[in-house]
Amino acid sequence: MALFFKKVLRGNPSNPAVPKRWYPTLKSIGLVKEKEVAKLLADETTLNPKEAEMTLYQLLKVIVRLLLDGHTVQLGELGSFRLTARGEGSDTEAEVNANKIKSVHLHFTPSEELRKEINDATFKDVSTIQ
Repeated sequence: MALFFKKVLRGNPSNPAVPKRWYPTLKSIGLVKEKEVAKLLADETTLNPKEAEMTLYQLLKVIVRLLLDGHTVQLGELGSFRLTARGEGSDTEAEVNANKIKSVHLHFTPSEELRKEINDATFKDVSTIQ
């Protein structure tokens, strides 16, 4: 297993006078959809592919419900999901209300185990894919 990267020439948008530099950026080699994830999950468990697909669908529903009820959701060694809000500042506490919330964001915090696995990744230049 390896993560693929491509080489990208980038400038500094806040200072165009600085010379452009080359950076490695990660490149996805494809999208894996829910049905394929369910098939892979079924291969690793006693679930059949349809049961695994339904489990993924129900998991999403449960996570959304819990998040919208104000919970942080931890999924074992995967990590945890939580919602945060961006809002408009007020001069006094009395002025703060729900209308000041401008957007809600979903944050994922990987577990230490997942973080370690990702940090131990190996890399290949995407141009080596035939």
